[in-house]
Amino acid sequence: MKGGTNAESMPARLSFAVFWHILPGSMQSVESVVPALTPAALSAEVQLPIVGMSCASCVNRIERYLRKTPGVAEANVNLATEVATVRYLPEIAGLDELARAIEAAGYEVRQMPVAADGARGTLLDEADAEAAVRSREQRTLGLTAAASLVVAALAMLVMYLPNAPWTMEQAAWLLIGPATAVQFLAGRRFYRAALRAARHGTTSMDTLVVVGTSAAWAFSVLVTFAPDLLRSAGIEPQTYFDSSTAIIGLILTGRWLEARAKGQTVGAVKALIGLQARSARIVRAGAEIDVPLEDVRVGDLVRVRPGERVPVDGRVVDGASAVDESMLTGEPIPAEKGAGAEVIGGTMNGHGTFLFRATRVGRDTALAQIVDLVRRAQGSKAPIQRLADRIAAVFVPIVLVVGAATFALWFVAGPEPRLTHALVAFITVVVIACPCAMGLATPTAIMVGTGNGAESGILIRGGEALELAAGIDAVIFDKTGTLTRGRPSLGEVVPAPGFAANEVLDIAASVERGSEHPLAGAILAAAAEKSLGRRPVEDFGAIAGRGVRGRVEGRLVLVGTAAFLGAEGVELGALAAPAESSAAVTYVAVDGRAAGLLPTIDEIKPEAAEAVRGLTAAGVEVWLVTGDQARAAAAVAAAVGIAPERVMAEVLPAGKAEAVASLQARGLRVAMVGDGINDAPALAQADVGIAIGTGADVALEASDVTLVGGDPRSVAAAIGLSRQTLRVIRQNLAWAFGYNVVLIPVAVGVLYPIAGITLNPAMAAGAMALSSVSVVSNSLRLRRSTKRSFAARPSRG
Repeated sequence: MKGGTNAESMPARLSFAVFWHILPGSMQSVESVVPALTPAALSAEVQLPIVGMSCASCVNRIERYLRKTPGVAEANVNLATEVATVRYLPEIAGLDELARAIEAAGYEVRQMPVAADGARGTLLDEADAEAAVRSREQRTLGLTAAASLVVAALAMLVMYLPNAPWTMEQAAWLLIGPATAVQFLAGRRFYRAALRAARHGTTSMDTLVVVGTSAAWAFSVLVTFAPDLLRSAGIEPQTYFDSSTAIIGLILTGRWLEARAKGQTVGAVKALIGLQARSARIVRAGAEIDVPLEDVRVGDLVRVRPGERVPVDGRVVDGASAVDESMLTGEPIPAEKGAGAEVIGGTMNGHGTFLFRATRVGRDTALAQIVDLVRRAQGSKAPIQRLADRIAAVFVPIVLVVGAATFALWFVAGPEPRLTHALVAFITVVVIACPCAMGLATPTAIMVGTGNGAESGILIRGGEALELAAGIDAVIFDKTGTLTRGRPSLGEVVPAPGFAANEVLDIAASVERGSEHPLAGAILAAAAEKSLGRRPVEDFGAIAGRGVRGRVEGRLVLVGTAAFLGAEGVELGALAAPAESSAAVTYVAVDGRAAGLLPTIDEIKPEAAEAVRGLTAAGVEVWLVTGDQARAAAAVAAAVGIAPERVMAEVLPAGKAEAVASLQARGLRVAMVGDGINDAPALAQADVGIAIGTGADVALEASDVTLVGGDPRSVAAAIGLSRQTLRVIRQNLAWAFGYNVVLIPVAVGVLYPIAGITLNPAMAAGAMALSSVSVVSNSLRLRRSTKRSFAARPSRG
């Protein structure tokens, strides 16, 4: 369980990036809820593309070598993406050391990454390079597979043509040249990988292919050159050039189909990268000029015309338009943008035109960070994969032992010609075994699941989060910004006797300028309309979940909850009963005397009730835990359908984490949904932390799942997506294990004494290729089914 002790769990949850994303003014609030970071949190992370992997045993070996490297905290290798994701301490290990560890394992790094300072080019440049590599690899596989299959068909025709004008010995001489070319030209990728593994004292799937096809080819060459030698030993000369070429051809065909299918699993990343503009129109020296995207700098003024994509992140300074953000948030209704509004790079402008100032460019844009998060998620592992990894570590050596035992059994106790039967059985066993399917079962499903989520505004941090989310029993919602819009408006100020309404608003807004609470925003907005709230403040202090204090013109001002003022000895008197039961009330005191109250109303999101119904229908307990007042919390809970006994109000940040822990103590797997700094401890304590993407960056960093659009219905969608993905992973693993458990014994010959059934090497190669393709295809089926689920979700509007 992720929960555990807060001090232990949070540093691992909050990465070093937290402090780079926090606004300077928020540091005091952060320090009140975030413990000191451990050295593990100061690590860097890099993704290294690897050349030469073919099966799950390759993955296991590379991870083992990387984890032995000093300074490496964690290493995960994804067979589907052929990428190693490594978390390491830069002061101990560098990229060169990581590359050497991979080379020591017998593999190569395709390209060395560089620092994210723009030197890597744009996302589109990177995507184009990756696409070129994939296309070249697929083309090479396709051509060599086709050539091999042509030779195999020719071999079968020559060897088995009825009434052929040549003898079998003459046929062998006709085939030795083409078969040798296939063996060592088309099959050289297998030899290179197998020799690389052998040099390091290990084996892989390529070892099985090389051993099986080499045995068939070598025996056939011996038959071709010395048939009489075999006859003198009582062995009928028979060549297997058709088997050796068919095995290589079918396995290459399987890898070609697998590569094409794996290309589709990364469709979500390609779709996200495709949102990026290639150029931007910036204003310099009073003139508008088009520049490549990589030339845009923070602070540049950028013009966006009708129908254009927003090139980078920024804030509108002039003009207005409606911007389609559905590709990032899943929200189908365009968002209105005017002066002061934030715009996201990659979104599509409508019919208006506007000028904005760039605030984040290059690798710092929201789109780039989303792409990076999805890539990391797709390169991660789910705990369910551990069994497959353990089996893969010993799979190939066991298969070789089984193959040798099969040869011995058939040679000693099999029917005549015993050597022929023994050789065929040996080749069939080593060829039919497939660790590939085990290696692809989990990562391909995770790639499709997390990719589909990203296209719908649901960002899942990794395979572990996805697996945990599938088993969620209870969901805890924060109120402000989660079930409500998070943009409260100020009602009518109620002054206490001796104070004027504007005076109360003025001094309260002056102190609230140092606060980040959403209610403070409502107070400041109302004060700004009246040109109030600009008095100087001294000795400012914030008490998390309670309120703020400060001195205004020498007077001590307290602004916060009734409990906060009560703890400071302030008697509220008649102010203790607010006029509107659904309003959250902020109290103001001056020099120990109640000065007035400020009622704020935060509109409930129209889709909140539907979100609660969806979770309840899925068998999930729904709770509301908030720091707001009990009356306001009860009103929101009643409106969205949360039972009164599952509402906790006036809860401090530490109390939210305790609420999560209390549900976990009942044996429930708990998800926490929040959007603020004060939610970070609970997000870290929860089994799955779900952050609203419009909230504070600390909350996003502490979360396992981020809902980019802020739609609470996406919580149920994320849980449903996780359950579907885990179901497909289990199907894939069942197929991968079942395939090997069933077909390896058949290849050994267990059915021969009963029914006279055996398998030939060509059938084994076809079955092995089909097993990997079947696993990837099943994962792609998840892509279609989850898209239908998201499409069926009604939109707001």
